[in-house]
Amino acid sequence: MREDLHRELWTSFASLLSGYGAAHGMNSRHQAILEVGSDVVLARAGSRWIRFTRDSFTTSENLSSAFSLKEDGSVEIDGKIEEMDFAAERLTRELMQDT
Repeated sequence: MREDLHRELWTSFASLLSGYGAAHGMNSRHQAILEVGSDVVLARAGSRWIRFTRDSFTTSENLSSAFSLKEDGSVEIDGKIEEMDFAAERLTRELMQDT
């Protein structure tokens, strides 16, 4: 993937995580805190977190898998392809549950 396209998709994915984190935070005791860098995105809520790099996804619950952004705007996590916005919503919902 071209670097400029990856950068745009990376920024879009981080933005979706931030927006869904804020939305799910309205029904939680915690807010999602998002830290975005050029090579890492970290979302935290209470003591839980999810972390993305260009090729991996890890969680505070010791889950780890492959991660990649696709040129069509989808993401692949552990071999499963999902639309970027659906993945961001699902992951932030899971992060915010029971926090």
